[in-house]
Amino acid sequence: MMQWILRAFFLLFALVVSIQVFPPSLSPPDLRFLAVAALIGGLGIGLEALARKVEARVLAGTLLGLCAGAAVGAFLWKLVPEGEMAGMSPGFVRPAVFLVALYFGASLGARKAETVSWESMRSGSPRAAATSPSKILDTSVIIDGRIADVCETGFLDGILLVPQFVLNELQYIADSSDPLKRNRGRKGLDILQRIQKGVHVKVVITAADFPEVREVDLKLIELAKQTGSKILTNDFNLNKVAQLRGVEVLNINELANSLKPVVLPGESMKVFIIKEGKEPNQGVGYLDDGTMVVVDNAKRLIGKTVDIVVTSVLQTTAGKMFFGRFEAPLGAQSEDTERMRRNG
Repeated sequence: MMQWILRAFFLLFALVVSIQVFPPSLSPPDLRFLAVAALIGGLGIGLEALARKVEARVLAGTLLGLCAGAAVGAFLWKLVPEGEMAGMSPGFVRPAVFLVALYFGASLGARKAETVSWESMRSGSPRAAATSPSKILDTSVIIDGRIADVCETGFLDGILLVPQFVLNELQYIADSSDPLKRNRGRKGLDILQRIQKGVHVKVVITAADFPEVREVDLKLIELAKQTGSKILTNDFNLNKVAQLRGVEVLNINELANSLKPVVLPGESMKVFIIKEGKEPNQGVGYLDDGTMVVVDNAKRLIGKTVDIVVTSVLQTTAGKMFFGRFEAPLGAQSEDTERMRRNG
């Protein structure tokens, strides 16, 4: 209610000002004051509606930028000589320079304010600077979920920056008509809430956006460049593009691969054989962390846990793969040889 009362007073004020500038006349008819009042009122209400959608820190940055631009414009105003410059009079050049300085000041202030959080402004101490946003979460790493486990262990602390456009993408996936996508999107939102409840990290939502950039991955890279942050992801393509553009990336998949058990050829391990391998008499099993193990002489042992000897280790972009050999006891080898002889 108060909002509409204030708007009514503003429109009345605009009408009074326009009447003072262009007094109404009936002969001849002069209704320019109505056009001026409508223009002033429309601009005022439009700016108010725009300001309501903008964060307070962005408004504060814009005002600071305007003040700085005004100071620079006033300084440049005095530097403009009295004579004409390239056929333009000082009466034109000075206001033009002043307006350009105001525009750049406001634009730069608004852009910088979008990438600054209130948490990083509360104190100018080195400790506060150290806890400023330094890691940006992308959509894939949120949906993956392992980042929440890392945060809960305390290996990751500080402030995690989540852009609004990443939240919008999560919401879009969660509202998808495809059940699989919908479940993934909802899982991502649940994971984000879980991270927010943690004690080791603080999640900060930023409205910083880059309307001229359409792809979310490129928006993340631009945001990381402006804030000097690292990107937390498990997206292989984003990892490569970010590195090419000079942005540091923390890849959850690389972290998981580095924490897998180190097994050297010749060592033994227990493996549960799940299925048949591609080669004859091969069996395939997996370790608890998902590492694939290909075992020779294990085709007949599907559904059993066996002791194997590691013969080689293969490192791929997807992780490690172990190759091993099942060595049956001497008695079992004799029985196998006798069975093969009879069948042959």
